[in-house]
Amino acid sequence: MLQLIKEVQVNIPFTMLQESYLKRFIKYELNPEIGFDAAALDQYSLSDCSGIADQLHECGLTITFHGPFVDLSPGSSDPKVWEITQRRFEQILRLIPLFRPKTLVCHAGYDEKRYGYIRAVWVEKSLKMWSWLAKRVRDEGALLVLENVYEHRPDDIRSLFENLQDQGVGFCLDIGHQAVFSHASLEKWIESLGQYIAQLHLHDNSGKLDEHQALGLGLIDFHMFFKKLITVRKKPPIITLEPHREEHLWPSLEYLERVWPW
Repeated sequence: MLQLIKEVQVNIPFTMLQESYLKRFIKYELNPEIGFDAAALDQYSLSDCSGIADQLHECGLTITFHGPFVDLSPGSSDPKVWEITQRRFEQILRLIPLFRPKTLVCHAGYDEKRYGYIRAVWVEKSLKMWSWLAKRVRDEGALLVLENVYEHRPDDIRSLFENLQDQGVGFCLDIGHQAVFSHASLEKWIESLGQYIAQLHLHDNSGKLDEHQALGLGLIDFHMFFKKLITVRKKPPIITLEPHREEHLWPSLEYLERVWPW
């Protein structure tokens, strides 16, 4: 398991890392995927963040970022909402030189209930946002990856990756979100967007709620998933475990070790 720990990221909100979990991440040599919400971006100074970043780098840990997403809309047709979204991303861009993350994960943000009737506008505004952010992220040595949440099918966001290929934007397949919110099979997601997969978010659920359980506690068929994935990915993408309870981390690692295909 020690080798596997070096291969994966573990999600942790910055506030929790700063207040209580930093020592544990260092002790167990866990690579953090640090989530920054609006509160963390507003509350903590660059100096606060720099101290955390220095300790993680001293231990040789790999870092990835998860950008803010609550109430943000990168494809909004409202210019004020779009500007606020961009402003939040500008805040996290300031942190990339400090932490030097490999990736910045952001939610692609398509929801048919909200944007289906203005889909063309949503695509246009999204491409404008992600083109701008991808360049800024790439200039700092990191990669922008877009994650599925409420999308019903891969075609909801496929045009983003097709149009952002030159900017190197990757796909973060969140298998838990796919199980709950998608109307298309997991095989279909891999077949359609497999070539763009740069990162995975792994957690389990019952298929009804986004429960973020330990791997193996829900209904997701991870054996099938990895068997299908290795047909399009000969090398592992960046993998992030996303348990929302501390006691679900170690069972997830044990389960992942049993199904790890690489």
